[in-house]
Amino acid sequence: MTESNIAIELINVDKHFGAVHANDKVNLSVQTGTIHGIVGENGAGKSTLMSILYGFYQADSGQIKVFNKDFRAISSKQSIEAGIGMVHQHFMLVDNFTVLENVVLGSEGGALISESLANARIELTRLAKEYGLEVDLDVAIEDLSVGMQQRVEILKGLYKGAKVLILDEPTGVLTPQESDELFRIFEALKKQGVTIILITHKLREIMSITDNVSVMRAGKMVAHRETSKTNPEELAELMIGRKVLLNIKKSKAKSGSPALIAKNLEIMNEQGLKRVSDVSFEARSGEILGIAGVTGNGQGTLLKALAGILPISKGSIEIMGETITSNNTLNPEQLRNLGVAHVPEDRQRMGMISEFTASETALLGYHNDKTINQGVWLKRASVKANCESMMEAFDVRPSNPNLMSSNFSGGNQQKLILAREFERDPDLLIIGQPTRGVDIGAIEFIRKRIIEMRDAGKAIILISVELEEIMSLSDRIVVMCDGEITGTVNGSEADEATLGMMMANALESEDSLKGAKV
Repeated sequence: MTESNIAIELINVDKHFGAVHANDKVNLSVQTGTIHGIVGENGAGKSTLMSILYGFYQADSGQIKVFNKDFRAISSKQSIEAGIGMVHQHFMLVDNFTVLENVVLGSEGGALISESLANARIELTRLAKEYGLEVDLDVAIEDLSVGMQQRVEILKGLYKGAKVLILDEPTGVLTPQESDELFRIFEALKKQGVTIILITHKLREIMSITDNVSVMRAGKMVAHRETSKTNPEELAELMIGRKVLLNIKKSKAKSGSPALIAKNLEIMNEQGLKRVSDVSFEARSGEILGIAGVTGNGQGTLLKALAGILPISKGSIEIMGETITSNNTLNPEQLRNLGVAHVPEDRQRMGMISEFTASETALLGYHNDKTINQGVWLKRASVKANCESMMEAFDVRPSNPNLMSSNFSGGNQQKLILAREFERDPDLLIIGQPTRGVDIGAIEFIRKRIIEMRDAGKAIILISVELEEIMSLSDRIVVMCDGEITGTVNGSEADEATLGMMMANALESEDSLKGAKV
């Protein structure tokens, strides 16, 4: 690697946050016009390192070079001027502004906004065509899909002159199809000489899209590899510091009696739109029933109805000996009392309150339990002991019940929510996106616990957009498309081609693909 083709060079970059050593003398070189992956567990220091490069934080010591020139940013404005753009995990967009207004925001230039918008429209049209980033410039952000919103973020960076684009967990909220489209855009950017730094924990993505990969662990840079000369197993071991089981082994399910029977369900979402139509299935004890489908095809609405959050319009749900209809509903508390546990798809919006402490998050939904409640007051000692026990059982770090929930990494937030539901010893578990945004070490842990619950005779309904996860864990898989079930596959016979065609409702007959039942 010659000096002239290095876009970014970090030399002994060091950063503390109080007692936390977030970046420990980190060294990194990124070649111009390549896609460079940075992997590591949650809390490994990846995002902190890139935030220093982008000017959000300042390093305590060390040297940064951008295109061979010494660089030290005290604001993101300086980084942008140096040709560095960043697309954050949670998009920085104004929902009720149009695409054009969002892109221009902060770089209007001149006294006349109309002139700035007109000039920006010409440039954005050129950029969109050149990089395959077509999007309607006059549509409000709130009316765009998540994948399209990400295009807008990339356009923002290019419009402001980015020659280096940093993307932090860019596929965490995308469907598989949107992820594939994003990778196509990456390749187009690379061909035009743009350098891409990809922060992710998804090793499959690293292997499929990057040229080089660097591994961080506990604030240190522990390895650099050419992607073609490594493999997921080696990267996982470097990330965690031990061998990791990427494919969790499980014995054949010992299915028992049905814990839940859904018959001809019709369900409306919160906006009153029908999202589930004529859906029937059953979940048995000692079995994991996976529900697969592209995001937005009714799985989320179905999950909320099974958990008592949304009513059903037609049909019935027989659950733990009780029958739910449009005229006979059970709320989440009543279902919990029947032995039903629910892990919501979105942990931050439904699974926790970020301003609550970990001990408070650990009792959400169970606050009336007499072991921790004495009328109008909670038994604080019992609440803390309850949380400490869960943290130990599920390896939640740091193991501090008094820490704000928002201060935990995504993986540790998820483990705390799973612990809250699993430790109540439910008979039926309804789990949405169990490992979304979770690092590889936590993924291994969570999947093992799900299988342990199955082997203990629990009935589990698993909803996930990750096909690999569905296939790895499920004993039977129900596939949904546009609110309807398009088929069922035995977990041992499932493959991505079969599930993908069912997710698109493209199967022609029962015999067209092995293992599919329509």
